Amino acid sequence: MTTTGEELAVARGGPLWWSRRRSAVFDCGLALLSAVECAVEGVPFARDAGVPVAVGVVFGLLAGSVLVVRRQWPIAVVLVAIAITPAQMGFLMGIVGLYTLAASELPRRIIASLAGMQLVGTLIVTFVQVRQGMDQGHQTVGDWFIPFAALATSLGLTAPPVLLGLYVGARRRLMESLRERADSLERELQLLAERAEERAEWARGEERTRIAREMHDVVAHRVSLMVVHAAALQAVARKDPEKAVRNAALVGDMGRQALTELREMLGVLRSGGPRERARVPLEAVGVAAAAAASRAVEEAEGPSLEELEELVGQSAAAGMVVDLSVVGEVRAYAPEIEQTAYRVVQEALTNVHKHAAGAKTYVRLAHRVAEIAMQVENEPPPEGGSGSSAGLPSGGNGLVGMKERVVGLGGVFVSGPTDAGGFRVSAVIPSAAG
Repeated sequence: MTTTGEELAVARGGPLWWSRRRSAVFDCGLALLSAVECAVEGVPFARDAGVPVAVGVVFGLLAGSVLVVRRQWPIAVVLVAIAITPAQMGFLMGIVGLYTLAASELPRRIIASLAGMQLVGTLIVTFVQVRQGMDQGHQTVGDWFIPFAALATSLGLTAPPVLLGLYVGARRRLMESLRERADSLERELQLLAERAEERAEWARGEERTRIAREMHDVVAHRVSLMVVHAAALQAVARKDPEKAVRNAALVGDMGRQALTELREMLGVLRSGGPRERARVPLEAVGVAAAAAASRAVEEAEGPSLEELEELVGQSAAAGMVVDLSVVGEVRAYAPEIEQTAYRVVQEALTNVHKHAAGAKTYVRLAHRVAEIAMQVENEPPPEGGSGSSAGLPSGGNGLVGMKERVVGLGGVFVSGPTDAGGFRVSAVIPSAAG
């Protein structure tokens, strides 16, 4: 059977036009048998034609050896077989040539035409031979026997190889089609696997980004307040022991709250073990990985807007002058909306602690018909207090994280300095987000 594409290049290892050495050996063997047959049949042909026997033998050898090119030029083989049929030579070449012709990729009209020519030639030759034999033997079988014998012989030498060749050719084409479909399916599966791997890699990166953002929001605010209280504790430890005790208690409370939130988040992240991941099929890797971070945030008992007053109170306890105002009818939102709104206010207050210590800050929350809006704006810090006296470091990821959260819910996030020299953070989130 033939092969196509890359497989053909790999499989082709025979000489000349043969794809395999075994095919070359087989065709050479058939050509040798055909040449011997034609050489033997050339002896009576030479006697009947009145030419030397050697000429008939050489003619038979040359005609029979044409079978060696049956795979490359099947039409030529069949034409030679038709041409030497009147000489009563080349029966093997005619049968093999018709089979090869019918199994090839040539148009059916060419196959039918050449097969018809071979049938007519064999019919005429057989008719003449049978009639001559009956005349010489003085047999009285009947005139009906001559056409019957001629027709049966010609059909027997023509129809079987043609039908067998058509069957083998159709089967070969079917196998090639199935092989091409299998190769195409394999390429598609490989492409799907590569895309799934790309999606999984993207999802892992997205998951790491979301986890880092959540960890930053949890840790940065609490630790910032702890640093502020620790600085205040150091400043008043000797002057005002009672205030130092209060600050120390606040530092402890902040640390315990930070640890509690971290434990909740880590517990959710550890809940999906290897067994659970092993059951996820390849095509669902990207979807499963993309949802991992969302589950980690949503399943944890995250903050809500009910805790906003407590958040503002903690900043006030750390020495910030902060004013909270709520406008509109207070109502419940989806957990991810409330968590995002809370985190935006939390991170904005943390930035005030870091970059504008002592500045008066305004926190505004507006409950609207189809959205919730929040704004945190601070005035310019007092002279000499543009930076935190506690020396809080800044990673530069707070505003980026807030914007990613808000935009991920279909909202709008804007931040920047004010004309008065302060800084403003504004966000609007649709109430139907998520």
